[in-house]
Amino acid sequence: METTLRGLRCAALQHAAALLPHQGVGREQKLSVVFVAVCDARREAGQQKRRTDGGNMTADMNSEEEFFDAETGLESDDSGEVIFKDALVFDSKRVTDGSSMQENGLWERRKGLPAETISRNNYSVWSILKKCIGMELSKIAMPVVFNEPLSFLQRISEYMEHTHLIHKACSLSDAVDRMQVVAAFAVSAVASQWERTGKPFNPLLGETYELIREDEGYRLISEQVSHHPPISAFHAQSLKQEFEFHGSIYPKLKFWGKSVEAEPIGTMTLELLKHKEAYTWTNPMCCVHNIILGKLWIEQYGTVEIVNHSTGDKCILNFKPCGMFGKDLHKVEGFIQDRSKKKRRVIYGKWTECMYSIEPKLYETQKKAEKKTGSDPKKQERSCEVEEDDELPEVQDTVTVIPGSALLWRITPRPSHSAQMYNFTSFAVTLNELEPGMERLLAPTDCRLRPDIRAMEHGDIELASAEKERLEEKQRAARRERSKDEEDWSTRWFRMGTNPFTGAEDWQYTGGYFDRKYTDCPNIY
Repeated sequence: METTLRGLRCAALQHAAALLPHQGVGREQKLSVVFVAVCDARREAGQQKRRTDGGNMTADMNSEEEFFDAETGLESDDSGEVIFKDALVFDSKRVTDGSSMQENGLWERRKGLPAETISRNNYSVWSILKKCIGMELSKIAMPVVFNEPLSFLQRISEYMEHTHLIHKACSLSDAVDRMQVVAAFAVSAVASQWERTGKPFNPLLGETYELIREDEGYRLISEQVSHHPPISAFHAQSLKQEFEFHGSIYPKLKFWGKSVEAEPIGTMTLELLKHKEAYTWTNPMCCVHNIILGKLWIEQYGTVEIVNHSTGDKCILNFKPCGMFGKDLHKVEGFIQDRSKKKRRVIYGKWTECMYSIEPKLYETQKKAEKKTGSDPKKQERSCEVEEDDELPEVQDTVTVIPGSALLWRITPRPSHSAQMYNFTSFAVTLNELEPGMERLLAPTDCRLRPDIRAMEHGDIELASAEKERLEEKQRAARRERSKDEEDWSTRWFRMGTNPFTGAEDWQYTGGYFDRKYTDCPNIY
């Protein structure tokens, strides 16, 4: 067995070494290749051992070999063709952690993580946060155990999980119909936050993330353009020039004693190029409750106003606070009005589940009937600062559908083992995956190459913590050097400009990332 393991490791390392002479590949990127190669060797050794033992599939699931063999058979099958045309072809059907080659030779995205969620039971966040009540938390160093193995740049890319809604909007001829689908997309863009109580890693200054999904018809690039305050800029574009979706986010965090409130400062802009339309909006507030004791739970609240700058139509959505008895938990209600302020549609549902559209008259008739039967009593609303009772209210089973409603969007079911994967969606599980041949093409600043996130994904909390500290100190040292030389940081792919639709300052994509010329990228890892 040991001889076999050594042989497999040698073969894996030889494969990894073939990638290393590629121009522009840095030391940390090379180590990432070797790290994945060794993990592949360990997994293959486990498979050979099981075959040698007569195919016994009841091997200890806690063994290291099985630990890295994370094909879980989960519900979602989000497969697609290999994006990179010069991708490497492996002999084994297993490619990376949880990924596989289908019988027709097409590569399938992984359905699980290399390791289960790291337990936080033995850690207390109170000792860190007790002096931070009412303060902004972006400068507070948090233990890595409270993170999830994704960068905030990758979390932003989860806006694109329901891109089919943008394609649907592009196909519609009526402006009001397009607006209601865009509204559903704006709600769906925050749906993945449900039960995601782990904090994403703060991106390093200059860190990037790219995502190409040919099966969904788009590509995305994001960059950390500022460190204090932390600002992340992104730009997604249709591969068929149908739409562009872009914006920047400053996640302003505050601690209120038992909860953390996140205010996502920044404007989202969606351009439907065929219709020459542009929509803008800001995301709702998000609050994570029971930071100190009890079960963590999330609510989103606030008013989101979506503006069609071409037609003058608006959609005003109210993300409702949960209320005293929790009846409004996760609810979203609103309406579309035209330029003359006439209501054209009512939108309702839950951001964790689905959204519907209905004619205003039918909606008002239903609400009057509810008042007559006394089924909709007045509720006392609250915000994140109110701390009398932070227990998770009993969640209503589903949305009550009003007769005559049209379904706009329904959330994609999560994997059956999502709770063991930081409550990731099937889409989120794939975001940190190194696809076959990808390491030869990525920018050296891509967060898939961050060793601290990779270590946490593999369940090594000590290595993740050490690497996170090393990277942060390297970033501080680079900032001191720039200060000494009186040198300002220069962003690589985005520049501050003016949003042509709102007139406000905004980060604009300058282009050129996908030309794959990365020789002047900073060495941040």
